[in-house]
Amino acid sequence: MAVTQRNEARQRRHRRVRARIAGTADRPRLAVYRSLSQIYAQVIDDRTGRTLAAASSLDAKDGKAKRSDAAASVGAKIAEKAKAAGIEEVIFDRGGYRYHGRVKALADAARSNGLRF
Repeated sequence: MAVTQRNEARQRRHRRVRARIAGTADRPRLAVYRSLSQIYAQVIDDRTGRTLAAASSLDAKDGKAKRSDAAASVGAKIAEKAKAAGIEEVIFDRGGYRYHGRVKALADAARSNGLRF
């Protein structure tokens, strides 16, 4: 399967999921985007269209870390930033990706740092 077909299929899955979930001020959406080399996470209030907290693997100090380790550090960072913004509970949006590998590592790290979903 070509990369564009794979990305289009992921975007279709993501649209299907987004039709059912939306972040609110009480329970914002934790959105994950994964590229080949980086991973990004945002806490979004969809009603106002504002990003409340964001973290990415670009912020990591160690550029030689494994991608799953970088995802875990992003999960820890996003949990810290969300707690600093007064957010305790979120809705997890995996972005059409499988809940496996880097996405799972990010989610597990966010949970272990006190974010509930």
